[in-house]
Amino acid sequence: MTPHEAARTIFHRALTASSIPAAFDRKIHWDSLGLDQYHRIYAIAVGKAALPMLETLASRLPYPLAGGVCCGPLLPSARLGGIDYYAGGHPLPNQDSFRSARAALHLLNGASPRDFVFFLISGGGSAMFELPLDLKITLAETQVLYQALVGSGATIAEINTVRKHFSAVKGGRLAAAAALSGRCSLLVSDVAPGSLDALASGPTLPDSSTVVECRDILDRYALRERFPAAVRSWFDDPALPETPSLADDHVEILLSSDDLLDAARAVALSLDYEVVMDNTCDDWDYRDAARYLLGRFDELRSKHTKLCLLSGGEVTVRLNRGHGAGGRNQQFALACALSGRDVVVLSAGSDGIDGNSPAAGAIADATTVTRARALGIDAGSALARFDAYPLFTALGDTLTTGPTHNNLRDLRILLSP
Repeated sequence: MTPHEAARTIFHRALTASSIPAAFDRKIHWDSLGLDQYHRIYAIAVGKAALPMLETLASRLPYPLAGGVCCGPLLPSARLGGIDYYAGGHPLPNQDSFRSARAALHLLNGASPRDFVFFLISGGGSAMFELPLDLKITLAETQVLYQALVGSGATIAEINTVRKHFSAVKGGRLAAAAALSGRCSLLVSDVAPGSLDALASGPTLPDSSTVVECRDILDRYALRERFPAAVRSWFDDPALPETPSLADDHVEILLSSDDLLDAARAVALSLDYEVVMDNTCDDWDYRDAARYLLGRFDELRSKHTKLCLLSGGEVTVRLNRGHGAGGRNQQFALACALSGRDVVVLSAGSDGIDGNSPAAGAIADATTVTRARALGIDAGSALARFDAYPLFTALGDTLTTGPTHNNLRDLRILLSP
């Protein structure tokens, strides 16, 4: 097996091992929830893993669902009775993002103390499930806000702090709408450990951020000037509300990036690699992350003849106007290739989508730059234009999985050539 084949094998098998049904069976103990004391059970499923989470819940739940709302990336061919389905937008909200949030708030506002609500939350929910607190702000204005945030270079936690103070369903406000009911949040996490309230911008968890922190982020990344006037006015309003206080609910992390990394480690060990895991560069700029991990690989390779360095989490990219096709994973892989190091690098998103491209990510090695040059493609120029996808496609080095209906952040794999 070549190093390229090994990298692909590690990534694909790790994805397969990170199964939502298996996580339900490992983690959920139905008796501990006291469901027998409630008359009706509802489910609100939000994010890239909304469909498999909802279907698994319905198949394992000892009582039938009375209804609910599901907002994921696609509409299913087979639907559960009583569930309203929506296809939310990502990375920008769409009409279904607004419709699904309205439907969920309407359902929860009518819930009683004899009702129990499962909140099934996964990554991507920030964009897919959205409604401004200021109902005068339009979808088009909300999309401009999201576009500015995604291209700002801010970390995901910082971006979500801003979203929480904009949204009627984030920062704990979704759970607050069901204040009288029993509640349980089940999470498939694409955020750093210790930052669970950043997952889908924390619709059901107590929020640790403040209005002051939100405005500091707007200033730090010069975001106000990129917002529409109505959005600027919202954030500048002296009466901008803090997010609500919440009572402690039952919360269970079904899957996280740790599960993806552990699965990748097991596959790499089965292929006889010496494995080291290093998540130090989580939320770093992609260039800094590339320099760090390549340096770390150089330090370790003298001790290990067949080395696999694994890194989870996400890197950040600050986009220029008029950027090309690609995403943070392809940008990271191309930056590694331009270093000239003799190492095989795979970087890909567990959701199967990297930026505005149809790829999950890409593989690079010491030959990437010269092979691209032979095809008339300048790798340095592609990096500067944030246009890595055409280069990797021309080389046959993209990873294309399609949407995985899961989201456990990104996986970076560095292998000895």
